[in-house]
Amino acid sequence: MLEGLKGNKKVVMLTAYDYQVARLLEQAGVDLILVGDSLGMVVLGYESTKQVTMQEMLHHTRAVSRGARNTPIIGDMPIGSYATPELALENARKFIEAGAIGVKVEGCVKEVIHELISNKIPVMGHLGLLPQTAEKYKLVGKLDNEAEKIFEDAQAIDKLGVFSMVLECMPEQLAKKITENVKSITIGIGAGKYCDGQVLVINDLLGMDERFKPKYVKKYADMSEIIKKAAMEFKKEVESGEFPDDAHSFH
Repeated sequence: MLEGLKGNKKVVMLTAYDYQVARLLEQAGVDLILVGDSLGMVVLGYESTKQVTMQEMLHHTRAVSRGARNTPIIGDMPIGSYATPELALENARKFIEAGAIGVKVEGCVKEVIHELISNKIPVMGHLGLLPQTAEKYKLVGKLDNEAEKIFEDAQAIDKLGVFSMVLECMPEQLAKKITENVKSITIGIGAGKYCDGQVLVINDLLGMDERFKPKYVKKYADMSEIIKKAAMEFKKEVESGEFPDDAHSFH
């Protein structure tokens, strides 16, 4: 997967959680779709990703797979779903059955990654800020010892055979160093321009929540305003009797 892209083409990944968005992302030509556990916050209204369940992740993975039949889909394994190598394999297989072609796990969980890859399940790693275990969302890898640990973890999971790894919220130069020293594709989110690719949460890219303004997110649309404006216009026309008019009625 993604063979030959490192150093030749920037990899584009976005999250999706439903059929319609997945369908549109496939039409847009993204390289990968991640059914992220960010689902918990941007779709289900949880306070963090820690509350997301396997059942919820599989439900949305199936929806995404129906919308994007020709784009590789990665299932984000929620917290607790890969507590042991055996449990990880059991749950990863459920993601594959739901339509994913591989799974993402957070941290340098060597035994888990080895077990999955040994059973022919493609694995995407995730280093830097780890939302499932982080106490707060912040830049990591600024301190030398912290940066060295992240770099060593990247080399370790690369040797295990991950096809890709997400690098989240770290200094640009650290992400650059990792990218230049691993064979796998690095995909950044808040990790600067030197990664092999980039990912954003689709809701952030679309500007669905006007309250959420992290430094690393660029809004490519203002859907929060578009949706509110459309709903207000509909409300106004219904209350005034303007809708439905003849053009939208059967005779």
